[in-house]
Amino acid sequence: MDATGGLEISQGESFIDVKSFFESAPPLKNSDSITQKVKEFIYQNSQFSGNGKSVGVVCVTSGGTTVPLEQRCVRYIDNFSSGHRGAASTEYFVKSGYAVIFVHRRGSCQPYCRYLPEDSFLEFFEVLNDSEIQVCHPHATVVKKAIKEYHSAVNGGFLLKLPFTTIFEYLQAKHKIQSAAGPLDMRLTQVPKMLRILRTDWAPSAFCVSFKLETDSEILLQKAESALRKYQMHVVVANELATYKREVIAVSLDGKISIRKQGEDADVEEQLIKLLVEKHNKYIGMG
Repeated sequence: MDATGGLEISQGESFIDVKSFFESAPPLKNSDSITQKVKEFIYQNSQFSGNGKSVGVVCVTSGGTTVPLEQRCVRYIDNFSSGHRGAASTEYFVKSGYAVIFVHRRGSCQPYCRYLPEDSFLEFFEVLNDSEIQVCHPHATVVKKAIKEYHSAVNGGFLLKLPFTTIFEYLQAKHKIQSAAGPLDMRLTQVPKMLRILRTDWAPSAFCVSFKLETDSEILLQKAESALRKYQMHVVVANELATYKREVIAVSLDGKISIRKQGEDADVEEQLIKLLVEKHNKYIGMG
């Protein structure tokens, strides 16, 4: 069998896996409401503005995924992801003139909240009288900036937030797993990869960017290049766990570009989104 034939079979199997996965999943909660919000958001931003241009729409998925081990969840399997990169990227996309659909894990880092104090909000508010509170002076500037930028994005129609927690609760156990029952053996089934279907069926005209995180720098670029070819991504952002806050590598058919944060207080996402905007403009014929 030649390479082309093998690829076609692989794609077919991938599509069948994805279709089977969604058929076995319970209905999405609030499906009609979510669909309506997304349609209205896209319609609003696809209309031509006073400068004769529509607004580009970005969908950012952010935060880790968790698998509950019981329907009434006590234990779960989780992965490493604070959502910081997705939140920061969303801010810089909005700043670059894009509208963002921010699909995020509940409890993960949120746009415009990254620099708020990590302590409870009770720590940075103070009571003036029975009906008024204010931000304590040390935190006033950063809180004011966060609120102002957040409301500007939301009220301007440039940010739509859609939360999630789990893919769906699919395991059989309803109640807490009992430790007294002895050792627990589990067989985990992988969620099918969606990127290939995204490119070929769901959004074939979209400019697609995926991320590859590894702990081993020796295989990072190899994995990123493999994902670029296998899933037909336009860009794969490669980051190593030990340095992901300081440096990433954008891998595309044009080559590899290393992106580093420009200063101690800067975000590496600022330079990353600048590059992605340039590549997207070139992709749609504006560059």
